[in-house]
Amino acid sequence: MSRLYGVLYEKKMEIIRGLHNLKQQTQGCVATIGNFDGVHKGHQHILAQLSAKAKKAQLPSLVITFEPQPREFFIPQNTPARLTRFRDKVEVISDCGIDKLLVIHFNQAFAQLSADTFVQAVLVNKLALHYLQVGDDFQFGKNRSGNFASLVESGKQYGFEVENTATFIIDNKRVSSTRIRQALESGNMELTQRLLNRPYWMSGHVQHGAEKGRTIGFPTANVPLHRETPAVSGVFAVRLWGNDLGICQDIHRQGINGIANIGYRPTVDGKKGLLEVHLFDFNDDLYGKLVHVDFLHKIREEKKFASFDLLKTQIVNDVVEAKAYFSNEQ
Repeated sequence: MSRLYGVLYEKKMEIIRGLHNLKQQTQGCVATIGNFDGVHKGHQHILAQLSAKAKKAQLPSLVITFEPQPREFFIPQNTPARLTRFRDKVEVISDCGIDKLLVIHFNQAFAQLSADTFVQAVLVNKLALHYLQVGDDFQFGKNRSGNFASLVESGKQYGFEVENTATFIIDNKRVSSTRIRQALESGNMELTQRLLNRPYWMSGHVQHGAEKGRTIGFPTANVPLHRETPAVSGVFAVRLWGNDLGICQDIHRQGINGIANIGYRPTVDGKKGLLEVHLFDFNDDLYGKLVHVDFLHKIREEKKFASFDLLKTQIVNDVVEAKAYFSNEQ
């Protein structure tokens, strides 16, 4: 079930990992290029337009993205936290009804590729491109020599159409990954959800932990973050779901309510980032299961407590606030 529109897509999106796995497309395609971090409402608007164009042309829709993202490759020490891990991004793009995802490995060799070579070798010879949708500020190729204007000229030369993507506006401001990070940092989960067109969520497999939460009456499902810096931290009212658990988060808002801490657990001198979820009225075994956690309401920042007793007292208060949030949500 799509978490965006309540539409069930029976066909799974094809993922092409690397240009070396890209076979020459005989029928052609319509495509867009970008990082799509967060796959927010602006991205979804682009993908909906692309999908409509593909259906009208009776061609597959294709999203081209990069791993790592170009900025992560060029200036890794000054890269903002990702909103979505690659796996989560793939899931949401697939939910938008896209047919194919081409993931280009962004390395030194690719960075040295000229704009003209990329257009001819990839877009024309491999993809047989019919239509391309990109932002009018899009730049690509060695030294960022290619741009929207040069793509339009290439389109005239090779016979494909190029259109720019209109800026998507909410509350008189552009929807962007940067704006979502700012909303998350300020704890404004309502705005975050409006910008994303869904709750902000993370996924991962539940692993065994130190089980210290059990000693104070709050057992947790522990989900490793597998990222250098999470885009969100603190204590939240959350909802857990998972398709392989038979717990689907869809337009009917099914799932298990709980409370979560995401961060480095300073009270126990944690070294690695971890998402710890305490679920209300749920005792089944989740170890090894893939779960998704929606962050719905921020309760407080992560804090180091002088003792476990003080931590327990605070968690009791946090649970009260989380349950009050869910009670008001009804």
